[in-house]
Amino acid sequence: MTAVEPDHDTSLHGRRVLVVEDEAAISLLLEDMLLDFGCEVVGPAGRLPAALRLVEAGGIDVAILDVNVAGEPIYPVADALAAKGIPLVFSTGYGSGGIDGPYRDRPVVQKPFSQSDLEQQLKAALEPT
Repeated sequence: MTAVEPDHDTSLHGRRVLVVEDEAAISLLLEDMLLDFGCEVVGPAGRLPAALRLVEAGGIDVAILDVNVAGEPIYPVADALAAKGIPLVFSTGYGSGGIDGPYRDRPVVQKPFSQSDLEQQLKAALEPT
């Protein structure tokens, strides 16, 4: 019997991914996509204080951050992740032009995004620099 090829490669399998998203429908969609990749979802966090607590707790391989969470810019969480050397992907409806200067080189998925877009940007974030 031949092994069935997975829809996605296994490079994301087992990765712990922090999700910071204040829209419940998008958060659920992200969780479903991440589970399909074999990732473990951390959170999700719908507010900055909860996201900062999760970053401080550690054990995160990569994060997906909505740029605007409950009316607040996500940059304090991005700063906390950067201080720990944890890669991130921004999620926004505005594209990469809506990202502040120091983070413009980070991967971005533009809402609405596909599962393949998310997979590609997560892999890009996790590539060694």
